Amino acid sequence: MNELLDGWQATRAQTVLATRFVGNKDEYLAPDAKDIGRAVGATLRELFVSCDPAPALLQQFDHARPEFIAVHDIGTAASRKLLADVAAATGLAVKKLAIRRQGYGTTLATLEFIEFPAGEGGSLRIYSTEADADTVARHDLARVLLAYSRLGVLMVGDLPGHSLAAAFNSLRSDIVTGPWQNRDLLLLPLASTGALAAQSVDLGRGTGVTVRTTPAVQRPSDAWNFISGTWSRLRAQIAATGLVVPAISAAPATSAAPANRADSAPKNATTPTAAPAAAFGPHAVTPTIEPLSLKPMPPLPQTAATTPRAQPDDALAAQMSHYVEQLHKLNGMLDCCVFEVASGRPVAHAGEMPDADALASAATTLLGAIVRTGRRLGLGAELPEAAITLDARHLVLRGVPRHPALMLHAVLDKQHANLTLARLQIQRMDDLFDDHRG
Repeated sequence: MNELLDGWQATRAQTVLATRFVGNKDEYLAPDAKDIGRAVGATLRELFVSCDPAPALLQQFDHARPEFIAVHDIGTAASRKLLADVAAATGLAVKKLAIRRQGYGTTLATLEFIEFPAGEGGSLRIYSTEADADTVARHDLARVLLAYSRLGVLMVGDLPGHSLAAAFNSLRSDIVTGPWQNRDLLLLPLASTGALAAQSVDLGRGTGVTVRTTPAVQRPSDAWNFISGTWSRLRAQIAATGLVVPAISAAPATSAAPANRADSAPKNATTPTAAPAAAFGPHAVTPTIEPLSLKPMPPLPQTAATTPRAQPDDALAAQMSHYVEQLHKLNGMLDCCVFEVASGRPVAHAGEMPDADALASAATTLLGAIVRTGRRLGLGAELPEAAITLDARHLVLRGVPRHPALMLHAVLDKQHANLTLARLQIQRMDDLFDDHRG
């Protein structure tokens, strides 16, 4: 414990002010030195730390009190795509903040953001909470970014009810346990879902956080116009409290942007209540951001269309049921299901524990992690075939022959199934589809 406290104190001493080289004490203590990390290039900043990334970033936010928007993914991977599209439309660059281990230079986490210039040398940053980091650090960093943002934006994919409830319960727990300075959350559903409205009400109840939900968005321009409209109204409400809130001009560099100002918010933009000024300091600067006109949003993993999902036809359902029943007879097979790649919905299932929804949900999460890892390593984004060995189980994830929209997730008992042999046996079951073409 003493070593942990010493590391925390060391990081606080090193990061309480911006980690950059300065010539004297006055420059070091200057107000404009309050920035997150040290610039080492046009699109890269470095923050050297002696403790975990999230506590170090929290220390920076506690000291600098920056104004920023955090965009967070729930059941999708859309935040980085949104940042890239907004950057392209405005002529800005997507920048990175690399959090590195002091003394070693090892990268512990990397965050992406875009930055709009503001008056008096200030800026407004928009961060994606999808950090390149291990699972624990990724969750902790997302929590810090949302908790200290002026506006938190949640991009919500098409999730089953139980998965949506679990995600929002976890977020509500973060809000309640604190510290949580954010007072405005904007929910952007990427697909229609009746459960989201109820979840948003429960999320904000008794927390002091205003939660608003927009209609379903299908394009980056829709998402951005909701964000910019909400930010414009929030800025106006803050200015009405008597604070000095200088405006900026963030006009896009491309001709695609509309000529109207940010004060002309979309008619269906939300109107959150203003956050208490004291939570962000008396000299807060809340810049203006403009609506944009962008290209259609590219296909998003784990996100279905807004139209009702079609149920599988009787022939397909019967075929998949027969397939999983035959697989379930294999030595050591405990549970297996076929699920839709796009929606994560189970199509056929055989076994008892876990149930079909849980097995499909776990497979969708696993599939998304593998695909994202492949993209980041430059290995492409093709649907993978994976075999994973855990403490007492083998997991197999593979596509269903002749059905590119479907995948199989199988769970085998490690004591009774040889993984290599089991994969060969599963592959032999592909013959079942020879007589079911089309």
